[in-house]
Amino acid sequence: MSMTPIQSQNPAPNSQPSLERQLQRLDWSRAHRTPIQMRYSDTDAMGHLNNAIYVQYLETSRMIMLRDTLAAPLRTVLARVELDYRQEIKLGQEVVVESVIERVGTSSWTVASRMLADGVVSAVARSVEVHVDQALRPTPLPDEVKAALAPLFAGPQQTTL
Repeated sequence: MSMTPIQSQNPAPNSQPSLERQLQRLDWSRAHRTPIQMRYSDTDAMGHLNNAIYVQYLETSRMIMLRDTLAAPLRTVLARVELDYRQEIKLGQEVVVESVIERVGTSSWTVASRMLADGVVSAVARSVEVHVDQALRPTPLPDEVKAALAPLFAGPQQTTL
């Protein structure tokens, strides 16, 4: 009995640009900046930031951004997180999360973030928050919330010729 090699059935490479490339196109001049205090317990035995802690730092930055931006608390749920690690973060580095609003929909908005360690982009992320009612059903964003988020909107960078 002869065996034939298994044919690769991988789909064609995704033509979408990487998350990092997509976020590089945004205007980061409006970014909300959240300094993060790294704790020893955030790191592993080699002094690297634990990969799960990145998500916690992103959550902290989103909550501080909303606190600084909105007049009243807003009931939200996190619907999606996309995270690309770029470079390790080590204990003792200065960590800052920069966040901008990439998109505002009817009941949700997308936050684009980049995590910097000593000024170097170490991770990029995109998250989707959904405004919900007490039963956790999506509900339209009030106009005043959309207006409060508008200063953080980061459309594509303007290029000069």
